[in-house]
Amino acid sequence: MHDLDEAGLDLYRDGHRTRLKWHMGRRVRSDVPFTPNRTAEAMAVGASFEVDLNPHAGAGFAVLHDETLDRETDGHGPVASARPDDLRRLKLRRPSGEITDEKVLLLDDLAGLVRAGSVHPETLIQLDLKVGADVIDEATVEAFAAVLSGVAPHFILSGGDRDAVARLGRATPGLNLGFDPCNERTVDEIEAGGDLDAFVADALAALPEASLIYLDYAAILTADRRGFDLIAAFHKAGKRIDAYTLDLHHPGADDSLRRLIALKADQITTNEPDAVARRAVELGLAAVTP
Repeated sequence: MHDLDEAGLDLYRDGHRTRLKWHMGRRVRSDVPFTPNRTAEAMAVGASFEVDLNPHAGAGFAVLHDETLDRETDGHGPVASARPDDLRRLKLRRPSGEITDEKVLLLDDLAGLVRAGSVHPETLIQLDLKVGADVIDEATVEAFAAVLSGVAPHFILSGGDRDAVARLGRATPGLNLGFDPCNERTVDEIEAGGDLDAFVADALAALPEASLIYLDYAAILTADRRGFDLIAAFHKAGKRIDAYTLDLHHPGADDSLRRLIALKADQITTNEPDAVARRAVELGLAAVTP
C-alpha cells in the first residue's frame, strides 16, 4: 500500500519509471506556489519539481509566474523593475489573495540550497523561463551561468522560446535543457489531422540539445486516439517526455493517467503528486517502488 504521508515521487510499471513532477512546487493542490518551505522539502526527498522564472532588475531571476508582482505577492509593479533585496522582503499570496508568511525566492536562493548540500541526488528542478530572448541581455546570461556554476546538473531549463533557452543553456555547463513545442492550437491541430511526423521532426530540430520534451497531455492522448504514439516517436530519437498538467479533478483523469502510464511517459506534471500516486496504486496502474 502507498503510505498516505509519503511524497508522490515516482510510479513504476513493467520496469518503466514515471516521475511525478510537482507543478509550481506544489505537493498538494492547496499549496501556495513556490514557497521556500515546500521547495526545501522537495529537495530533501528528491522530487522533480518546477518553478517559474521572471527577470528582475539585478540581472537575475525571481521565482514567480507573472511579469507583475500584484497577484502573487504583497508587492506592486513589474518584476523586472524590482531589485533583489526588495523582492526578498515580499510575501507570497494564496490564490485567494490572502498574504502568507512565505517569502519570494530568487534563483540564487535555489542554487544556494543545492550548493549547501541540502539536496537529494535525485532532485531535478525545472526552471520554466517565462520571457523570450528579446529580454535576455549579456549581463543576464553571465549572471545566470555564474549562479548555477557547479550545481547546474540538478536543474533543467525550459521554455517556449527556444532562442532564450538555447542562449542561457549554452552558456551554462552541465545544465539540462528541455523544450515545449506545444501551444494553444496544438491539440486542435492534431485533432484536425495535422502532420504528426512533421510535429515531431520540428520539435527535435528546434532545440537539438534538449533531453526532455514537454507535451500537453491532451496532445499525447489526442494523437493516441489517431493511432500515433508521440511518446514512442520521441523515445526513438532518444528524448524523454513530460506530460503536463494532469490533476484528478480533470474529466476522465483516471483513464488519462492509465493511458499515460501505459504509453511510458517519463514524467507526469501535476499539482497533486501525492494524490496522483495514491490513485495510481488504488487503480492498480503502477507501484511506487521498483
